[in-house]
Amino acid sequence: MKKIVEERKDIVFYIKMYPLKMHPAAYDKAKAIVCEKSLDLLESAHSNKPLPKPNCETNAVDESIKVAEKLGVSGVPVLILPDGRMMSGYRDAKSILTLLGN
Repeated sequence: MKKIVEERKDIVFYIKMYPLKMHPAAYDKAKAIVCEKSLDLLESAHSNKPLPKPNCETNAVDESIKVAEKLGVSGVPVLILPDGRMMSGYRDAKSILTLLGN
C-alpha cells in the first residue's frame, strides 16, 4: 500500500477494520487503531506487538463489521476496487496496479 501511494498520487486506500471473531483480541485492537488513526498501530498489530487499549468511544468498527457482513466478506484482507470488484487475499503492489489498469 505504501509503495503504491508513494508511486501514484492519484490512488487512495480507505482502510476499514474488520476484526475476525476467531481472533478474540482483534476487536479491541481494531478499535485502538481506529481511535489513534494510526498506520503504525496497524503494522504493530500485524507483527503481533502489543497495542494500547482503545482510548475513544467509536462505533466505526461496528459499522465496518455490518458492511462487511452485508457484502459477504468472510476474511481479510479484501480490496474493493473502484469498479466494485471485490478481491480477497493479499496482493503485491504490482498486482494491485494491474487490477487498477496500470
